[in-house]
Amino acid sequence: MRKNKNAVLLAVLVSISVFLFASLASAAEAPKVVIAHRAASGYLPDHTLPAVAMAYAFGTHFIEQDVALTKDGIFVVIHDVHLDSTTNVAEVFPGRHREDGRYYVIDFTLEEIKSLEVNERINVKTGEAVFPGRFPVGAARFEMPTLEEEIEMIQGLNKSTGLNIGIYPELKNPALHHKEGFEMEKMLLEVLTKYGYTSSDSNVFVQCFDHDSLIKLRELGTELPLVALLNRAVTAEDLDYIATFADGIGPSMKLIETDGGEPVDDWALVKLAHERGLVVHPYTLRKDSMPSAFQDFEELLEHYYYEIGVDGLFTDFPDLAMKVLEKGK
Repeated sequence: MRKNKNAVLLAVLVSISVFLFASLASAAEAPKVVIAHRAASGYLPDHTLPAVAMAYAFGTHFIEQDVALTKDGIFVVIHDVHLDSTTNVAEVFPGRHREDGRYYVIDFTLEEIKSLEVNERINVKTGEAVFPGRFPVGAARFEMPTLEEEIEMIQGLNKSTGLNIGIYPELKNPALHHKEGFEMEKMLLEVLTKYGYTSSDSNVFVQCFDHDSLIKLRELGTELPLVALLNRAVTAEDLDYIATFADGIGPSMKLIETDGGEPVDDWALVKLAHERGLVVHPYTLRKDSMPSAFQDFEELLEHYYYEIGVDGLFTDFPDLAMKVLEKGK
């Protein structure tokens, strides 16, 4: 009888140990996240406050803010350093373009930019919508928010809902702003500090294609999580270097696999990044611009989250990505 009791006790202890080990391993694994690319841009014009509210209502983990500076040094949320693809600037301020024919955010004051109407993204050469199936160009009136307005909205919603949805600002073309005399990195940190984003566990990622700009942020003393955006292939040695100043990478989808669904070097970029402790947040997954290898958007999302194993992803359709994560493997 004693032997049977001991055997049962041993079996129970083993079972408990296995359960605890599995629980600890699961707890150690960071949850996968959804990043609303330009807010809920699949449904409403890029970066408008209604698009932010919609992304928030979906329960998205992070909402992205691309930021550029106005002539009077205020951060506005816009995907480009140009105004002409998402506003009626050419109608309101004809002739204010530069020699290249483009209208630059940095050439206009905040007051002037607030007088513009924001529209669904168009091709500036043809005037046609980039995504014809999305919100009609010119329908309803939207304006461009400042970074502070957007942060205040998200933080206000965090308070009223009890959620804790994060922000994901991107510095757009720092070199251009430096030429105009603006210390863009320092200015961004001042805004983020004002709203309580100061430590490594703040619910924020700061991203940039200009890796020197990320290094500058570290030199300024920030502990905020930084993400190095990638639009070209990198080596293991490149990732070693990136890991000295960044916490993650944001690669283009094409660096992970081809449009035909063929892995690039067996998804080596994701594996190498993970080996160096870097999170991987690829861009941009869209249901109306999908790789030809996939029949539907859910299949594409599941593939990236669970087969490739990315930690998060940028998408114009955050509601659909949230459903995939809620569903699980």
